Amino acid sequence: MRQMALNRGEGNERRRRRARMTEGCIRIAVEAIHSSPFQAVLHLAGGASQVVGSLLSVPGASNTVLEVVVPYSKMSLIQLLGKIPSQFCSQQTAEDMALLAYNRALKLSTPGSPVVGVGFTGSLASSRPKLGEHRFYMSTRTADQLWISRVTLTKGLRTREEEDRVSSHLLIKAIANACKVPATSVSVLSESDVSDECETQFNEDQQLEQLINGQICFKIYPFANEIPAERKIIMPGSFNPLHDGHLKLMEVATRQCRQTSIISVSDQRSCQAI
Repeated sequence: MRQMALNRGEGNERRRRRARMTEGCIRIAVEAIHSSPFQAVLHLAGGASQVVGSLLSVPGASNTVLEVVVPYSKMSLIQLLGKIPSQFCSQQTAEDMALLAYNRALKLSTPGSPVVGVGFTGSLASSRPKLGEHRFYMSTRTADQLWISRVTLTKGLRTREEEDRVSSHLLIKAIANACKVPATSVSVLSESDVSDECETQFNEDQQLEQLINGQICFKIYPFANEIPAERKIIMPGSFNPLHDGHLKLMEVATRQCRQTSIISVSDQRSCQAI
């Protein structure tokens, strides 16, 4: 009996050491995220709630976090997506949430800053036993990349809080990867857990096609500091005739980007400098 108690004590101490190591890795990852130029919008449903505390508790969060939305009820998620999903916890739903978050980040971010949209949807342990799997999907979307991961947790192995902690740690790592910063971490998955991921890269033509199709609201072209201040702003339209609305639009664009040279382009094979 005494030996069993000693073994349990040693096991608990190992778990505590592992938890401290994991928390230390998470903090380092979050500091790296905040030091990157990326700004983010997060849409979280059904788990990974500790991500918010991890991001906001480390100095520099205002450099990164633009907005966090938690559409926890089904109706809230339906309103966010603008549709009833075939499954609330699915790869497609996570991708849709990440894309919506990406477009929202484009609108909220500092002009010229790279952005990342984060989507998470989970079906974790609850107060009632679940017939299905304990699983979650994570997705990150940047200008040139869509990443998605599915993780299936072993039922009965963890409490709800522990499952939420696992999903939160993995999502922090995913955000770090999207921000192109290192994310060394201690494995939080057991041998019986299952995870897989996939990644899609978008080239320049595909990004422009997404813009034309309305998938993304606009595209950011980063400019290096050494490039001269004189740049061109492209405004589509015939501008025939040129009216007060056009002039107001150019005034706002010039003030926002501190530029004075504007090129108007129409679909009638005409191009004129204004």
